[in-house]
Amino acid sequence: MSAHKPWPTMLSVMAVMAVMALLAGAPAEAHIASNGFLSLQVTGSHVSGALELAIRDGELAVGLDRDRDGKVNWGELRAGQSSLQSYVSGHLALIGVDGVCKVSFGPLQVNERVDGNYLWLPLNADCGTALERLTIDYRVLQDEDPSHRGLLTLSAHGEVQSAVLGGGSGAGAAGGRLFELVQPSPWSAFIEYLRAGIWHIWSGIDHLLFLLSLLLPAVLVRRQGRWEAVPMAAPAFANIVKVVTAFTLAHSITLSLAAFDLVRLPGRLTESVIAASIIIAALNNVFPRVTEGRWRIAFAFGLLHGFGFASVLAEMGLPKGARLVSLIAFNLGVEAGQLAVVLAVMPLAYLLRSTAFYRRALMPWGSSAIAALALIWFVQRASG
Repeated sequence: MSAHKPWPTMLSVMAVMAVMALLAGAPAEAHIASNGFLSLQVTGSHVSGALELAIRDGELAVGLDRDRDGKVNWGELRAGQSSLQSYVSGHLALIGVDGVCKVSFGPLQVNERVDGNYLWLPLNADCGTALERLTIDYRVLQDEDPSHRGLLTLSAHGEVQSAVLGGGSGAGAAGGRLFELVQPSPWSAFIEYLRAGIWHIWSGIDHLLFLLSLLLPAVLVRRQGRWEAVPMAAPAFANIVKVVTAFTLAHSITLSLAAFDLVRLPGRLTESVIAASIIIAALNNVFPRVTEGRWRIAFAFGLLHGFGFASVLAEMGLPKGARLVSLIAFNLGVEAGQLAVVLAVMPLAYLLRSTAFYRRALMPWGSSAIAALALIWFVQRASG
């Protein structure tokens, strides 16, 4: 009788918990993260612009759904307008040389985005003295949803700056975040877009689940109709490198084309096909058709994922004086975030590859769960 080895069981439990946490914590929307869009234009001492928040975030902040029927209608939006304005006033401050700027709000409107309807709250601010620098203290949903981030587009003197506000970006600290209203240096633009790329891949669970679906079989080999563990690390490493490289190359191509407005695809089409790509990649683990050339799937659908990445850049914009630097930084951020996930997941997968849990439970049932979640996304995105 062979000796009992408890450590694979422990790792199995850890893996199950990780997968369950990932899938259970993922709502059926385009991304699990909450993003707000803050657009500001500075003219002298005056700031104008708007804040966009998903209706679900507005409900989380001030409770817009008054009849608790799970839907927010226009009447409820109108009724909750003053509460929302008061909430934003207490969680977003613009600070100039004379202190906090006096902010007023226009009538609440609704804007449709690919991942749902957003509250569009126009704002104007009087800062007293002509602005050469502006501090933004962004604490929207800081208490209600720590994952929330604000994507800032700040225009001043003919130049555009972008930043990710909130959370660990530094913008939620006491006193806010300072912006010099001059052309940003290439280095500052590089840092901002690097952060944005990392945040996007970590918050974009659809991109990660697509990659994970292709990487789960990387530590296995298909023989006589069943999955078996690769005998050594070298084949697994080669499979991982092929998949990640193909995905990286593909989305880098289309991200660049879209960023420079050479090719554009409708947002709903792009997001729907991204969801479909996850379904195909996940079901290929359950009903294997492509076993040795998964890098081809990664490349083919990676082209579509690149357009998805480009949607974030479209919201942020590329600064005129540092367009190429910003694009490279954003792409490097995506790769860094992606690599961090691979390095966290694949060593554990390699350790578990020989267990029945990995081959007979995690591969088929984990992949089926991913496909089911992606199917919900596909229906939502295709139907608008």
